[in-house]
Amino acid sequence: TSPAEVQGISRNGLWLLVKGREYFLPYEQFPWFKVAKVAEVYNIRLINGTHLHWPDLDVDLELDVLDHPENYPLTYRS
Repeated sequence: TSPAEVQGISRNGLWLLVKGREYFLPYEQFPWFKVAKVAEVYNIRLINGTHLHWPDLDVDLELDVLDHPENYPLTYRS
């Protein structure tokens, strides 16, 4: 397995496995993935051990946002 990979896509969000830890990203909070093509979602890179990057979607997330969401109160609103 790679250091970061998409484990699955559901109707509510996607599951990531990053450095042995599992995360769920709901579409409510991460809407970029809801309309993306499957191949675009699965094309993920872990940069410098803390930075997730989806080059096809131009989406970047720091692992700290997923580990400590309480420190990041702003959320996406359409």
